[in-house]
Amino acid sequence: MNQQLAVERHLDLGLKDLWYPVVASWEVGNSPVGITRLGENIVLWRDAEGKVKALEDRCPHRGARLSLGWNLGDRVACWYHGVEVKGDGVVAEVPAVSACPMTGSKCLRSYPVIEKHGAIFLWFGLDPDAEPADLVLPEQLDSEEWSSFLCQADWAVNYRYAVDNVMDPMHGSYLHCTSHSMAEGDKSADMRARNTEHGFIFEKTGQSGVNFDWVEFGSSGAFWLRLSIPYRRQFGPGGEFWIVGFATPVDEHHTRVFFWRARKVSGWQRDVWRFLYRNHLEKLHWDVLEQDRVILEQLAPNARDHEFLYQHDVGLSRLRRLMKKTAEQQLAQLAARQEAESHG
Repeated sequence: MNQQLAVERHLDLGLKDLWYPVVASWEVGNSPVGITRLGENIVLWRDAEGKVKALEDRCPHRGARLSLGWNLGDRVACWYHGVEVKGDGVVAEVPAVSACPMTGSKCLRSYPVIEKHGAIFLWFGLDPDAEPADLVLPEQLDSEEWSSFLCQADWAVNYRYAVDNVMDPMHGSYLHCTSHSMAEGDKSADMRARNTEHGFIFEKTGQSGVNFDWVEFGSSGAFWLRLSIPYRRQFGPGGEFWIVGFATPVDEHHTRVFFWRARKVSGWQRDVWRFLYRNHLEKLHWDVLEQDRVILEQLAPNARDHEFLYQHDVGLSRLRRLMKKTAEQQLAQLAARQEAESHG
């Protein structure tokens, strides 16, 4: 495989050395759950204390899916032959055989887990044995002054298109022109990018506080996107409505998007905002997400290979360059490690 194809393949399945949200917390209960993320099959379950464990979803004996088996607390048991594997990937017991050489061996990859804000995040390390980076999330999630709701959706499109969509503030004035929150704003604008602590903001000039007029890319242990949309008073307390988003690859053709919708509210205003959101605003916001899904899933085949970009696309072009450079660096690291192992 030539270098360019290798970089594209690496990008299509998702950059490594990052935290990704993979499921909502409510999706993992007592039974093991099988998922695919970044092209990797993973089993999730909760131990006796309720902490989430994550392993590659493959019994080391014959390759059966561990997600079809049983939750034994600190371990999961394969349905096929009962092989028991602990959360660190070490085989705890092979009940069908006494003194099996698999017992006590680390046979599977385990994934570091962080559960917060109603979602389960996994660390996809380039080196499975290296310590993960800290996960630092925007204040709209981590600060007690904010109240948020998580919504997620599965889209039949590569995650890079989902990221491009959010990095494009101009599409709001067209695709979402009938939206309650994006019905205003000019359909023409000059755009600019400016640096921030964790990344950069791409924004319309001269339209601050109108429509979907800016978006921020941030890298702080995870890649996230943040924006705010001005709200009229009748849509409740809290001022601007904020969105913090993630696009997690499932495989090269599917994505799970995560969007936290937040407002800075406390006390009785928090209760009003949460009631209003659940009973009125949530449906309107799902309508907007559905517009995004439809347009992205119906893009022309290999759309990125036939683009004619212009000034409104400076933000997504800048992010694409950053991601491509990161992919090239990660592939070089993998090649160097494989070379060292072959001589070790």
